[in-house]
Amino acid sequence: MTPLLRWLGQVLVTLLVASFLIFTAMYLAPGDPATVLAGGADNVSDRTLAAIRAEYHLDQPFLVQYLLWLGDAAGGDLGRSFVYGQDVSSLIASRLGTTLWLALYAAVLTIVVGVLLGALSAVRRGSLDSVVSAGTALLAGTPPFVAAAGLIAVFGVGLEWFPVTGAGDGFLGRLHHLTLPAVSLAVASLATITRITRQSMADILMQDHVRVARTRGIPERRVITRHVLRNAVGPIATMAGMITAGLLAGTVVVESVFGLSGVGSLLVNAINTKDFPVTQAVLLCMVLAYVVTTGVTELVQQLADPRLRRAGNTRSGRASASAGDEHQAVAPQDAGAVS
Repeated sequence: MTPLLRWLGQVLVTLLVASFLIFTAMYLAPGDPATVLAGGADNVSDRTLAAIRAEYHLDQPFLVQYLLWLGDAAGGDLGRSFVYGQDVSSLIASRLGTTLWLALYAAVLTIVVGVLLGALSAVRRGSLDSVVSAGTALLAGTPPFVAAAGLIAVFGVGLEWFPVTGAGDGFLGRLHHLTLPAVSLAVASLATITRITRQSMADILMQDHVRVARTRGIPERRVITRHVLRNAVGPIATMAGMITAGLLAGTVVVESVFGLSGVGSLLVNAINTKDFPVTQAVLLCMVLAYVVTTGVTELVQQLADPRLRRAGNTRSGRASASAGDEHQAVAPQDAGAVS
């Protein structure tokens, strides 16, 4: 089995398990979806509620409801919102741009600034290392909503450098409006990627091939870029992929604080109003985004690191050899049975 087929199988199994858990959680959540669809429990007859349940298959057993929803979702039909009265896929599509902008902006800030700080901390050491370590310890314990409140007070209200609401129009407008939300989202992740970069480079700096490169008179900048940072890319890339995937879920809080009309704020409103189709669809899309992002990260890491490619080929070769050995072991028995 090729790595791509194996990965697609893992994605399919993950989505099936996630879809079942999400649907079960929504099914067990308090509140009657039929009452929500009717606009409230006041002045609604039992006949009306029964008609609504029959129309939306709410009177069917749990597994039947799940299979009907799963079949529609597999066909691209995520249902209709109880609150907005629109297709859920259209609702998500109309807000997806803001969320992707915010998550990618935060990911770029996290990776660029985090790798730079971690590399400087590992190479320079001394007082700079102490300052970076103390700063990352502080940032790691800062929740996004606390960072957002501080940034709004200082840079939004006090200095008036950045707007505190809206997503902006055009590339520069979006860049300007989403700076404070992106920084709020990136704060805790920045500390993580800085620490991973520092530790990975510090370990490689202690290895023999780096000492040999220095004794041969290779310039220090070349030693750092070719022999240290290049070998530290593996764990940094893995952590960067996981952080990027996690930032998509983090937009739920930041979009609510800054009043952004994205998928995260849509999820919060859907939970508050018991809009079950929207909640189920958004959660399933977040799981899919996380799985795809981490899978692409692993694929890029294998392409960038020849050692991982060789390890994957070796595993595939061993699997093929085992299958061949089993076939050879079975073949004589079959031949004996025939004779």
